[in-house]
Amino acid sequence: MTLQGKKIVQLVSHDFEDLELWYPVLRLREEGARVDIAAEQANQTYHGKYGVPVESDITFTDVKAEDYDAILVPGGWSPDKLRRYDEVLKLIQAMNEMKKPIGQICHAGWVLVSAGILQGKKVTSTPGIKDDMLNAGATWVNEPVVVDDHLVSSRRPPDLPEYLKEFIKVLCN
Repeated sequence: MTLQGKKIVQLVSHDFEDLELWYPVLRLREEGARVDIAAEQANQTYHGKYGVPVESDITFTDVKAEDYDAILVPGGWSPDKLRRYDEVLKLIQAMNEMKKPIGQICHAGWVLVSAGILQGKKVTSTPGIKDDMLNAGATWVNEPVVVDDHLVSSRRPPDLPEYLKEFIKVLCN
């Protein structure tokens, strides 16, 4: 298993894109990684856009960047909620400063925009937030997956296989 011993945190709030949360969690766990689900409250059930539940393990305030090897932000409408938490933005900023892999897909780019870490970065996202990404100083491209150093971004659920292959490569480096 290529990710044995790796520890990843996946952020969650209500209305996440079900596949964009669960596909990475399951794929990374298959590779041997530990994936913790972080939310506003621990041991709480959160539901995706299509009703698929996930139970949180830890609160945003309990997550310490130094304890994790990477962070994932799912899309859906969840990112619009996630970016309102100072703890989430500080966590993204800390992971960025430490050059730890940050995965974002679809609308998750909103969290990175609000964290102020996209200046000069090449990224992708759902085309619906392209202007937000550009206004944050990023170069936006319409590709299935984009890797810029430790940032791994993707557009939408059909891109998940390519996204996870690249995220795993970055995590292994």
